[in-house]
Amino acid sequence: MRYRSLSALAAATVLGISGLSADFAIHNGDRVVFLGDSITEQRLYTTYIEAYALTRHPDWKLTFRNVGWGGDTSWLRQRAHPDEGRLFAAEGSALDQMVEDSVGRGLARDVLPLQPTFVTVKFGMNDHSYQTFRPDIFRAYVRSQSEISKVLQAHQARVFLLTPQPIEERRPDPDKDVRNESLRKFSDGLKDLAAKTGAGYVDQFDPYLSIMLGERSRDAKAFIGGGDAVHPGPAGQTLMAWAVLKGLGATPTVSTATIDAVSKAVSTSQCRIEKVESTDGMLSFDRTDEVLPWPIDKAAESSLKLAPVLDDLSWYDLKVTGLPEGSYTVTIDGEAAGTVTAAELRKGWNLSNAAGPVTQQARDLLGHIFEKNNLYFNRWRNVQLSTFPAWATGPDLETRRDAELKRLDDQIAKQEAEIEVLRKTKTHHFEVKAAK
Repeated sequence: MRYRSLSALAAATVLGISGLSADFAIHNGDRVVFLGDSITEQRLYTTYIEAYALTRHPDWKLTFRNVGWGGDTSWLRQRAHPDEGRLFAAEGSALDQMVEDSVGRGLARDVLPLQPTFVTVKFGMNDHSYQTFRPDIFRAYVRSQSEISKVLQAHQARVFLLTPQPIEERRPDPDKDVRNESLRKFSDGLKDLAAKTGAGYVDQFDPYLSIMLGERSRDAKAFIGGGDAVHPGPAGQTLMAWAVLKGLGATPTVSTATIDAVSKAVSTSQCRIEKVESTDGMLSFDRTDEVLPWPIDKAAESSLKLAPVLDDLSWYDLKVTGLPEGSYTVTIDGEAAGTVTAAELRKGWNLSNAAGPVTQQARDLLGHIFEKNNLYFNRWRNVQLSTFPAWATGPDLETRRDAELKRLDDQIAKQEAEIEVLRKTKTHHFEVKAAK
């Protein structure tokens, strides 16, 4: 597997407040808000992070809202529209005043009404202005990120500052791209700031760049992320979610089950095995897991060849000992999950992305999360924030707006109810028999 050489480096560079925490940073009862620019507005890495939290902790009460805005910056350009020429020239108290006004108004409108308890903040791509590093812009970036952290923490929200991912042009040396050199400096500055403010910090720049460089060393035209140079598609954003989740202290274990085909002895973690039968060369049993595996977007499966995504975040293990050598077909509720060898089953087979009803349930859940997030985006941007000329305003307009907001809120609530149902696991019947 090509990703193996990257694992140690990635683990060393994805850092939270004090390294890789054993405790997941998102907690039961959290109201999570994702703040950022167009990469956040894509609702990909954020939806994948949400899906991890919902599948891994099916009994937790959690809500997630995405307020990413294309073209935005840490000084909340798209929400408050400060004079950027003046902002970059300002220092000292003048800079403080401009940043406090811009950040304060943007957060007051789009974030604070959601009463968040946990916020990820992902800026830097537009901030660096796609050019060689500029100290004046960097000064505004650091001051603005500091203000975001200060305001959110004052409202009892835990804050994690995320670096941008690197820009991915089709060149053999993306690390030498002056824009990426600038983004690296912005990311380093963000790390220093997080240490000073008590915010969390996650570096997704280095892991992503390491993967890019590894692939370019094999193929100078390799393009790992999909999408475009700035906006990764599902594969690239799965890698982003992998880096962020590790930085948030996410752990791999879904459940593990070890069954001896001869003695029928069973050993489990986070699942229950019942009705074990081993006759006529077939092993069968019922398995009830406590949680679902992390769903991988079908459009993002290429990411699994680039990084240890499932090893690190979704280990749904089946181990069978005592089988004669050969190949075996594993079915779940009569559906083929895959064909593996006795040696692979002895070692342990990760079924997280295998075919069958378990993976399908997780992917159905992911689909409902996407739908809910799309509904919220429409509610927030196209209805709540819609503005009209003075001649069109009036009580009737606001009455109609309120009715549309309620309609969308009802749809969001319906999706969240479906999500709650899909988070719950079911008992499944497994069979392991020699492949024909």
